[in-house]
Amino acid sequence: MSRMTPFSSPLLLGFDAMEKTLERLAKNGDGYPPYNIERLPGTDDVAECLRITLAVAGFAESDLDITVEENQLVVRGRQNDDTEREFLHRGIASRQFQRCFVLADGMRVIAADLQNGLLSIDLDRPETQRLVRKINISVKD
Repeated sequence: MSRMTPFSSPLLLGFDAMEKTLERLAKNGDGYPPYNIERLPGTDDVAECLRITLAVAGFAESDLDITVEENQLVVRGRQNDDTEREFLHRGIASRQFQRCFVLADGMRVIAADLQNGLLSIDLDRPETQRLVRKINISVKD
């Protein structure tokens, strides 16, 4: 028995990659680190932007890596265990994380900033352009 998905309709052609992306998002980790996504209003010379802010307390700039892979923004964090220190109680674990965000076509990362344990990533949101193209019909004898 085949599984029915929203993209199973014969009217939705070429959405295979989007279906796989949605499946990948459904399996997106344990919720760490927490994050916010906010819309920043545009000004006269700058279009509307988006800002992703992740709570990465305890991570230094060198512990973080931000990449754009195809249409995904991937934020990775890796802390090394400090073996020189002797803990009587350890409630703050050093851990790794990977958080992925799917980007629409044309979105660009403008800047990333780490301040007070918050990593902010600014994204340029493209203006959508309506494209209408006439398709000629050829007649074959």
